[in-house]
Amino acid sequence: MRPIVTLLTDFGTADGYVAEMKGVLLTSVPDATVVDVTHDVPSQDVEAGRLAVARYWRRFPPGTVHIAVVDPGVGSSRAALAVASDGRFLVGPDNGLLSPALLAQGARVVALPVPPHAAPTFHGRDVFAPAAALLLQGVPLDSLGMPHDTPVVRRTAEAHRLADGTVAGQVITIDRFGNAITNLVTRGAAEVSVGGYTLAVRRSYADVEPGAVVALTGSNGLVEIAVRDGSAAQRLGLARGAPVLLRALR
Repeated sequence: MRPIVTLLTDFGTADGYVAEMKGVLLTSVPDATVVDVTHDVPSQDVEAGRLAVARYWRRFPPGTVHIAVVDPGVGSSRAALAVASDGRFLVGPDNGLLSPALLAQGARVVALPVPPHAAPTFHGRDVFAPAAALLLQGVPLDSLGMPHDTPVVRRTAEAHRLADGTVAGQVITIDRFGNAITNLVTRGAAEVSVGGYTLAVRRSYADVEPGAVVALTGSNGLVEIAVRDGSAAQRLGLARGAPVLLRALR
């Protein structure tokens, strides 16, 4: 199987930055399959990038190398990381972006050296892409840098149960459809209260009429608030951190 490398950035596609990284990769590994996960992570939004990484990194075959670059601290003293986790590799900045893989049991982490010629504003091209190319060629992780035992780890805020049994959570991200994804889970009948609405948790968007607000369990297992054929974020004025309450129904 051809080696696979994925790219997630906040670079957009208008300026050629992504193409420069691909040029480095394909010069070193011409037969690589390069997968663009997204380059539309909101600028410098490490948390949005982390949540995106969590969705896909294990969906690719073992041996895949994931490059993730949302790096507002580029050029600072923050470390550059390469990670081996659950049979895959991840390369990116030490700012919590790679947390989903760092939290997996048995993850190994090294800090990559920054070459003297590396542009202090573009480690994606000059640090992360070259390291990923070496991993694609089968170079052992441990030979790329020194062990790094204290990587920055971000975790999703945990929901908590109130005295009356209600579970208090929050919106953790807004997707491109305007759906408000929460940190809540439910395995039975339940209702949520958010933005002035109280909603029974439904099975799918199609369970309500067009334009109606709906709560449902999304494909990642988390409760989300949506507007069928519309934007819940706009309709309800929701943003990251907005409170959401969940009550189990008997």
